[in-house]
Amino acid sequence: MDRKIFRLAIPNIITNITVPLLGMIDIAIAGRLGSAVYIGAIALGANIFNMIYWNFGFLRMSSSGFAAQAYGARDLSEVMNVFIRSLAIGLGVGLIIVLLQYPIGELVITFIKSGPESAEHVKSYFRIVVWGAPAVLGMYAFKGWFIGMQNARIPMVIAILNNLLNILLSMVFVFGFGMKIEGIALGTVLSQLISLLAAAGLWWKYYRRLVEYVRKETVWDRQAIRQYFRVNSDIFVRTFLLTLVTTFFTFASSGMGEAILAVNALLMQFFMLFSYFMDGFAYAGEALTGRFIGSKNREYLQWMIRRIFFWGTVVSLVAVIVYLIFPSQILHIMTNDLYIIERTKDFMFWTLLIPVAGFAAFLWDGIFIGATASAQMRNAMILSSALFFACYFIMSPLWGNNGLWLSFILYLLVRGVMQTIWSRKALSF
Repeated sequence: MDRKIFRLAIPNIITNITVPLLGMIDIAIAGRLGSAVYIGAIALGANIFNMIYWNFGFLRMSSSGFAAQAYGARDLSEVMNVFIRSLAIGLGVGLIIVLLQYPIGELVITFIKSGPESAEHVKSYFRIVVWGAPAVLGMYAFKGWFIGMQNARIPMVIAILNNLLNILLSMVFVFGFGMKIEGIALGTVLSQLISLLAAAGLWWKYYRRLVEYVRKETVWDRQAIRQYFRVNSDIFVRTFLLTLVTTFFTFASSGMGEAILAVNALLMQFFMLFSYFMDGFAYAGEALTGRFIGSKNREYLQWMIRRIFFWGTVVSLVAVIVYLIFPSQILHIMTNDLYIIERTKDFMFWTLLIPVAGFAAFLWDGIFIGATASAQMRNAMILSSALFFACYFIMSPLWGNNGLWLSFILYLLVRGVMQTIWSRKALSF
């Protein structure tokens, strides 16, 4: 069982780690264009697309859960149904975003409070990168389906290819052809389109034999579509609330002054670093849970949950030890501002609680997605988010930033506790 878990977890961890690298390279390229305005424009533009795409994460998650269950049941017709539905919806939503790019662009630009020059650069970036929306959402469908088919290597290869192409093409357009922010944007959209073609090529190479199992009369079966959108709507609510909490955390930090905003931005990197590793095990939980539920193998499902929580506990303890022993070294990697580093050390205690309080929520999310137990996952998020805001408005006036962090830790802890309580119902079959 450990081999099955790590065969899925390790490629996903590698995939997760490549994500911040790409952002760092884009910022580094923008930082050599001769003006700090370009750095801000790239950061703003990337955040706009992160906000748009994040809310369509259900395309990957539901595709993973449904595909894994069909794979476990050896229902190859349904395996193909899941693939066709997810890819068609992903490409369709991406096309709608392209068609509505003008009103979407005008809306998001109104939230930018920086100067007109920065806003113009963000517009230029948006107008080019938006053409990659079908490719991005199509790759969501591919990634979820591949994971559901117990194959984490192909998504890893695609992610690495996408990031390398993005870096290479952006450098060629910027430094080779003298383009500025448009060059970075063009490199981004071309890498997305090429990566989608690569995903399709790898699918054809390894899975084209499944074409013979396509049954046109069942692809858009009314009951299956109803179930598909029910699960996706639950995941959308869960993802929206997750985004709301993390976004509010940043806004609340900004209200405490520039120093605390910088401190919390650094502390959040400890949370993100931990999440890159824990998400790898959550993805493994998705794939294996769906597979064992599909095959109705309760014994293997319970065995897998025990082992994945064992390894989740190990990773959490390692994170606590690393954060306890090397806080200064990690902070110096992220900034050379000695004043901010010293202020951050006053709140480092919270980083030790993040792995302990948060690991169960990560793992149960993956397991619940694999089980398509979206209602329980949604309800846990609603309850924990409500607790977060209630605690913040009560504790923050009394304890300032410590009150904000206590609210966030309780939010993570309650999510995990509620999902643990509801796991018996969520995993019943």
